[in-house]
Amino acid sequence: MSRVPPRFTRHAQPGDRCRSLDALHSAGVSFTQSVQSPLRQGNLRATKANRGCCFLKNLDNVAVASCGTVRSLPDSPTLATLAESRPTTAHDVHWEYLVPIVTVHLLACLALLPWYFSWSGVVLALIGTNVFGTLGINLCYHRLLSHRSVKVPRWLERVLSTIAICSLEDTPSRWVANHRLHHQHSDEEPDPHSPRHGIAWAHMGWLFQRVPRRRSLAFLEKYARDIISDGYYRSLERHPWMVLVIYLGHAAVFAGAGLLVGRWSGGDWQHGVQLAASWLVWGVFLRTVLVWHITWSVNSLTHLFGYRTYATGEDSRNNWFVALVAMGEGWHNNHHHDPASASVQQ
Repeated sequence: MSRVPPRFTRHAQPGDRCRSLDALHSAGVSFTQSVQSPLRQGNLRATKANRGCCFLKNLDNVAVASCGTVRSLPDSPTLATLAESRPTTAHDVHWEYLVPIVTVHLLACLALLPWYFSWSGVVLALIGTNVFGTLGINLCYHRLLSHRSVKVPRWLERVLSTIAICSLEDTPSRWVANHRLHHQHSDEEPDPHSPRHGIAWAHMGWLFQRVPRRRSLAFLEKYARDIISDGYYRSLERHPWMVLVIYLGHAAVFAGAGLLVGRWSGGDWQHGVQLAASWLVWGVFLRTVLVWHITWSVNSLTHLFGYRTYATGEDSRNNWFVALVAMGEGWHNNHHHDPASASVQQ
């Protein structure tokens, strides 16, 4: 999926014969090999025929290329209303997000205590914010996976995805699915984190409300089918505890390295323990919090403050402050104008 697809400009009708893509576009039908708006006249399925090809097949409202004649199927409550509105009855707290976020914030506060301070820890926090935030979240989760703006070898994609997981911002497929939903319904009711519901909601509040449909396999099938088709990403969905294992594992690497470097530079294990604690607090917990708030500021600040270069039909703005701290992600109006572009400096 190279960009968030537009809505259908004309609904397919029962009995339509499959035609070429060019013919479909000239007839006013717009689609890509991914998600489209729900077809409100019922689910359509393309059946095989001896002639005609390249129309669309809508299986649970996911459009792909197919061949045959379009026939009408009975309406079914599959995915047609998946992203139609925010839940009105389920207001449960999403503890799986709330507990880790609060815990890591509290651990990051240890950086205020002098015993945990070290200049090497500060350097690790600054470098790590760029490595795990820029390479992991901005480049991999956002540009590479969500919008397919760039292409890299599969092994490198998985390495970058693992780096992103070390920022504890959910699995790749769920991050991508929520982001694509945001682009498809930006600043509309289904948008997961529109500031029209409040800046606190857009910044982080939306993470704490459980929305069962956005935790379902059907949601991933609709918005991140290309992601979960990969075995590595699919295994993360089958075993979500692996995200926490990866995060704790990389934290152990920081602590272990600090222990050995402190023992070597300080001459005793007491110095090693202190440096290990410093690298853990500054290089892992504080850095994670910094990456979180930088990412969240794109959701909140760049839909409230700044200037608009393009009339994009929603509230996206270019914000120089967010662009500075988020390595260019603050040029958000430019991004919404052309989501698949690898550059936002337009």
